Amino acid sequence: MKLVSLLSLSLLSSALLFGGNYKVDAAHSSVGFKVRHMMVSNVKGNFTKFDGTFEFDEKSQALKSIDGVIQTASIDTDNAKRDEHLRNDDFFSAQKYPQITFKSTEVKGDKVHGVLTMRGVSKPVVLSYEFGGMAEDAWGNQKVGFTLEGEVNRLDYGIKWNKLIEAGGVAVAEKVKLEIELGGVLQD
Repeated sequence: MKLVSLLSLSLLSSALLFGGNYKVDAAHSSVGFKVRHMMVSNVKGNFTKFDGTFEFDEKSQALKSIDGVIQTASIDTDNAKRDEHLRNDDFFSAQKYPQITFKSTEVKGDKVHGVLTMRGVSKPVVLSYEFGGMAEDAWGNQKVGFTLEGEVNRLDYGIKWNKLIEAGGVAVAEKVKLEIELGGVLQD
């Protein structure tokens, strides 16, 4: 019985040393995007309310899986009128679809494959992954950080609103760049 307990403790210790489940630390993370506007500049924005978990292998310094939830109504582009427009049915339809979700299906090297669900539409996406670092904070918490970047076509998710501009082209581009910085805390 003592041998079984010792073996169990040993396996648990090595799991804690080499891999673990992390909770996204929203205070040290950001979920942002960038989209071309009027064919001349980019508008940046972010979501201020999000949550998630991920599995990270400390030994190989590799992300294993990630699940995330974004509160659609928390969109912020530093322009209240534009944010209200983005929350309505022309764009995110935040009342009807209060969440955007991402669930990874596999991680291969520096690519995270997963399913992004927005406005009730689920589509596969591939995000580039870059490990940022690992450290213990002043309170003894194990922290990990990384960046995810990718691109989606908003039309794929039913976000079709647009206007033609006099000089030619459209007000809002179809391609949206995703820029995500995540920090996480190892959970017990």
